[in-house]
Amino acid sequence: MQILSKILEWSALMVLTASLLEAVVLTLLPTGQRYDWQAAALSLADFLVRQYPLQWLLPLAFWTHAMDWLWQHRLWTLPMQDWRGWTACFLGQEFCYYWYHRAAHRIRWFWCTHAVHHSPAQLNLSAAYRFGWTGRLTGTLLPFMLTALVGMPPGLVLMMLSLNLVYQFWLHATWIPRLGPLEWIFNTPSAHRVHHACNVEYLDCNYGGVLIIFDRLFGTYRAERPGLALRFGLVKPLHTRHLLVLEFFEWRALARDMLHARNWRNRLAYLWKPPGWAADRIGTMTEDLQRLEQTQQPQ
Repeated sequence: MQILSKILEWSALMVLTASLLEAVVLTLLPTGQRYDWQAAALSLADFLVRQYPLQWLLPLAFWTHAMDWLWQHRLWTLPMQDWRGWTACFLGQEFCYYWYHRAAHRIRWFWCTHAVHHSPAQLNLSAAYRFGWTGRLTGTLLPFMLTALVGMPPGLVLMMLSLNLVYQFWLHATWIPRLGPLEWIFNTPSAHRVHHACNVEYLDCNYGGVLIIFDRLFGTYRAERPGLALRFGLVKPLHTRHLLVLEFFEWRALARDMLHARNWRNRLAYLWKPPGWAADRIGTMTEDLQRLEQTQQPQ
């Protein structure tokens, strides 16, 4: 865990320095869009609170202890003395990350945290470290518990997950073009800006971390379409400069929906159904929006 802490410390310094450099360059260049320094400041505040006060109040101990318990009761042990074990751990972590990320978009309980990451109306490097404060409460590491049970060392999995997130930092740059054949295997800035787009046809896709192969396998890959301008942010834009509103706006909306639900079945459905689900079936889920857009297109 000491190695993991060092990785996170140096990564934080690198991330903050690179995002500041990008902000200065984009401000000075005539890009046609004014750099949103206030949004960048909100992302920085989200990061600093999460890394320091919340790190002390909500440590990862509960989840790491659960992984350690599963490791002690593992079904088998991977051969970590050669490349096969390391490859299996990397692919296993990527597989679990894909399903965690997909759940974060398709289950409202997880989306209440993840929506914070998707809230910036500008995609840039500062958006990469806007994660929200409630991830450790909602169970971000739950999908990764399986790795310990099937013989992947928890410390190694958490280190690879940290490197996964560090890798994704550069994916939030909009000035990097498509990368040719690499697009078939790796998550790239092109694939990730599609993921962040709020265009209806781009919603809920490209969930991969380092790799994009699981999106291709499970049918959630969308390529960036030339000539289609990308819009970033939430489908229903969040216009706020208040940090607490940013952190809890989706939790407040969830509480409001549950409070006005007619019965407990609907209240619980609001927790595990996709964002936009409504008890009266007139909702704004991705499927609803895409169906509506198709009906409005000229025949």
